[in-house]
Amino acid sequence: QVQLAESGGGLVQLGGSLRLSCAASGSIFRLNAMAWYRQAPGKQRELVATITVGGTTTYTDSVKGRFTIPRDNAKNTVYLQMNNLKPEDTAVYYCNAVTNNYWGQGTQVTVSS
Repeated sequence: QVQLAESGGGLVQLGGSLRLSCAASGSIFRLNAMAWYRQAPGKQRELVATITVGGTTTYTDSVKGRFTIPRDNAKNTVYLQMNNLKPEDTAVYYCNAVTNNYWGQGTQVTVSS
């Protein structure tokens, strides 16, 4: 049973933009803060951004000013808008429903230089 469905990854050039989407069931979305993580090859999974039910956001330092994590409560969807992408942003990105600890399947983002 798929709880979180991600989409939007792909290949982009240095300085480009991508928007990741994560759709959840309504019951999950209403009760959970949501987060995006990423895992680069050979590295540990890293928390990228979070957004609470009330809309408060946090970002890891390396993406501040470049990424945003809006949530659309009407669509039960959280996004990761990624601008000014760098090669070091290359990773598999995962959506997470924080309270229930549900995970998406991951979506690959590759930034070429």
